[in-house]
Amino acid sequence: MSADMVPLDFGRMFLGDFSPLFFLEVALRTVVIFGWLLLLLRLMGKRGLAQLSPLEFAIVIGLGSAAGDPMFYPEVPLAHAMLVIALVVGMQRLLAWLVIKNESVETFIEGVPVELVRDGVMFNAALDRSNLSREDLFERLRVAGVRQLGEVQRVYFEQDGNLSVFLHAQDAPPGLPIVPPWDLETPPSVTQGGRGLLACTHCGAVCPVDGPVPPCPQCGRVAWTHATADPLGGGPQGSGRDGGDHGLGLGGPLGGGPGTAPG
Repeated sequence: MSADMVPLDFGRMFLGDFSPLFFLEVALRTVVIFGWLLLLLRLMGKRGLAQLSPLEFAIVIGLGSAAGDPMFYPEVPLAHAMLVIALVVGMQRLLAWLVIKNESVETFIEGVPVELVRDGVMFNAALDRSNLSREDLFERLRVAGVRQLGEVQRVYFEQDGNLSVFLHAQDAPPGLPIVPPWDLETPPSVTQGGRGLLACTHCGAVCPVDGPVPPCPQCGRVAWTHATADPLGGGPQGSGRDGGDHGLGLGGPLGGGPGTAPG
């Protein structure tokens, strides 16, 4: 604080030493920074936002900064901060209305769900677009109680950054084991061929083999391990979960055959 600053000077507190035209500049700065922040958050992807949408995250940051600085910076007039907060809230209300009224705006702001797994097969291109690694996917599936990918009918990466996981009702086919975690115990590679079901360690596709190991019919890689119904040995081979369809986050019937790329 400078020596010539007068405490409780309401003119300085609310208006500062600026021309009234500066309010127009404050409004322009707010619109530009808010739009830029929203664009960057949209490009950052859902994984970095966790439970918040890009719009909600932008509101939190914008309001936090606008409300914080004038609390302890005497050179920041309160009227400027109040204008910024009002503009941010107003733009939030406008965008929220546009999201409800216009599907294109909703898609741009919120994004769309991404299908990551279908019938035990991972879509690696979808994982890349979602900024998720294979290990990230496996970790979240283990939290949902999944032991091997054959149990999984569908996995969707939702707009809020969560996974919706749908499992076979019963008699899940063998698949790629994801338990124990591969950082602790990597599944044994199969390179010499043989007879039985093999699972591709790159995409999870299961292929019957009787002889030399072939390239994966889904991804073209030659990276195989033994497919299993229960990597922990808790039940007979080929057995699945009992009861109804298990879904975490969404509901509805699921059909379809072997894993194919989403349209």
